[in-house]
Amino acid sequence: MYGGMYDSMINIKLIEMRKKVKEEIEHIPKGDIHQNLLRQIYSVLRMNSLGKKPKSSNNKDEILKLAIKEVTNYTKTKGIKFNSDYDKNYFK
Repeated sequence: MYGGMYDSMINIKLIEMRKKVKEEIEHIPKGDIHQNLLRQIYSVLRMNSLGKKPKSSNNKDEILKLAIKEVTNYTKTKGIKFNSDYDKNYFK
């Protein structure tokens, strides 16, 4: 759209954001459908938090808490108790 150097800067920023989220998501293991939902929600919230106009904190720990809360609220409506699994030393 804008062309040239501006587009390159946007692409580099997006690549860096995706790399950071990919590294962080490695500390939230894959699992059942609800654990995987946690990973998805974390990824979306985290990408947003790293963007230009974040809707939430830029802190990975707070983002994880928010993602866990979202999954917990969802599973509660289904009568399921959600036990999140993540690297507690990485997310403090």
